[in-house]
Amino acid sequence: MVIAVNTRLLIKGKLEGIGWFTYETLKRMTINHPEHEFIFIFDRPYSKDYIFAENVTPVVIGPPTRHAFLWYLWFEFRIPAILKKYKADLFLSPDGYLSQRTKVPQLGVIHDINFVHRPDDLPWLKAKYYNYYFPKFARLAKRIATVSFYSKEDITRSFKVDYDKIDVVYDGINQIFEPLSESEKMEVRNMFTNGAEYFLFVGALHPRKNVCGLLKAFDAFKSVVNTTTKLVIVGGEMHKTGDIFETYENMRHKDDVVFTGRVTTADLHDIFGAALALTFVPFFEGFGIPVVEAMSAGVPVICSNTTSIPEVGGNAVVYADPLKIDQITDAMIKLHEDPDLRTKLVEKGFQQKNKFSWDETARLLWMSVEKSLQ
Repeated sequence: MVIAVNTRLLIKGKLEGIGWFTYETLKRMTINHPEHEFIFIFDRPYSKDYIFAENVTPVVIGPPTRHAFLWYLWFEFRIPAILKKYKADLFLSPDGYLSQRTKVPQLGVIHDINFVHRPDDLPWLKAKYYNYYFPKFARLAKRIATVSFYSKEDITRSFKVDYDKIDVVYDGINQIFEPLSESEKMEVRNMFTNGAEYFLFVGALHPRKNVCGLLKAFDAFKSVVNTTTKLVIVGGEMHKTGDIFETYENMRHKDDVVFTGRVTTADLHDIFGAALALTFVPFFEGFGIPVVEAMSAGVPVICSNTTSIPEVGGNAVVYADPLKIDQITDAMIKLHEDPDLRTKLVEKGFQQKNKFSWDETARLLWMSVEKSLQ
């Protein structure tokens, strides 16, 4: 069997959420299924680190897909030619983009459809592209995979596709995350917050992540609790970040907020492990990987009570309505003041995280591949 795969998000040093999903699942699938041939289709020069096994053939077809016009060119013209050239039996697209100009069966992984519900969070052209083409992709796909039952139901309802056509393949977690010793925690805190404890946010900076709400809640927390505790925000800017930095500038306690930007995986391991708690309160998530990463690191979690996140957090977190700043603030006060609660949440988190692994994700995605060829 020849499986062609869209690997355009495997970019060295720039793996984001879907990039990590692509990396972790393909690494396992190619090694576990040496009897099949995989054609990895890149849109720019690739790293040899992503050629996981001898049954992987890398192909580079430009131009790099940097905006909507180039997405259309790449998927509607370049991809069909490659599928035909290599006689592909299936086109697997981990970011959900498909081609309307091929008869090859297609499996798209649509992680979530936040753009349907929150189009104003995105640049105008990107939102238009997603809302015009993804309903088409969902209907023409032989099968769809997604990362939560929430997203499965949302895709079914919003795009009018058969519920049974969609397979749930939960995200996994990076195995590097683990608890730190007290001395290691102090070393990390000395490096990033001058020794102070800190709440942590991890994620890209854009409106859907509700960083503005978190900053307001933290400012309120600092106004109530006499503490040196800080807020560390890890993640790169994406788009529409003006409100975030305006909110920051208007804070009474902005000197207690640390923006790190993007960090290395090793630094992220340390920053997670030394946090007092993760504060992850986005408006919309298809899964919410930072929640499980914090659990693996032995860190309690405050998170949103919306979309897919309760499915991931279970009974191992403290929930807050992302639209209600006072609820987020109250949750921060509660975790800061109650070490017994933090301990109980960490114990529950260790149990909850065991529901998610990349091995299982890859196994379920392979099952979806097999169904797509029936």
